[in-house]
Amino acid sequence: MSRIIAVSNQKGGVGKTTTAINLSACLAEKGKKVLVVDVDPQGNTTSGFGVDKYNIEYTIYELMVGECTLEDCIVPNVIENLSLIPANVNLAGAEIELIDVDEKEYILKKQIDKISKYYDFVIIDCPPSLNVLTVNAMTTANTVLVPIQCEYYALEGLSQLIHTINLVRERLNEELEIEGVVFTMYDARTNLSLQVVENVKANLEQNIYKSIIPRNVRLAEAPSHGIPINIYEPKSAGAEAYRYLADEVIEREEN
Repeated sequence: MSRIIAVSNQKGGVGKTTTAINLSACLAEKGKKVLVVDVDPQGNTTSGFGVDKYNIEYTIYELMVGECTLEDCIVPNVIENLSLIPANVNLAGAEIELIDVDEKEYILKKQIDKISKYYDFVIIDCPPSLNVLTVNAMTTANTVLVPIQCEYYALEGLSQLIHTINLVRERLNEELEIEGVVFTMYDARTNLSLQVVENVKANLEQNIYKSIIPRNVRLAEAPSHGIPINIYEPKSAGAEAYRYLADEVIEREEN
């Protein structure tokens, strides 16, 4: 059975898309069949895999408004073992267009349910907001992975996200769980990063992954080349950190 993970945090700039791209790529590197679903109108996950979001005919937007089929919009094998449902700015209009649609919270789920059995993991990159697209991701997912930046306001907004996840569980998807928290942009040279990690551990009754993603120049460069970090710079600290995270995610599935 496929494991469907939504990568979500309504706070921008926390490494959400970086985590979606590189966790997915490291799972694929380990031989897992992975489908990445970009549900962010910015389309950064799409371009992070080297797909031209400006010149692609069919995206998640066309799928959700019924203008194409799943087969039309899946880009197969963007890297070995990994396929992508892309997104671009057109998706920003979906919320308005879906207002009068019955069961609009389940549009994505109905599509992904048709094909999830062909993949070991489906990773959904959510937009940095709590809207109908994020709700669609959460009704589709089994779990939500929350990246948290190691900075002063790390916990701000997290309680709202957990509240949203709980609401979705109560009303729309009773099987939804919090996959866990992963710390990103960790700078070992600062006391602040360490304090944030300790603070979150003390205040959060959630699974916290041992893998901590460092601040890393190569990690920041990779998206501009349209290549995940494990291919762009396989021996970098960022690549190793995401491989460890992939190991933990696989281990959690096996347990």
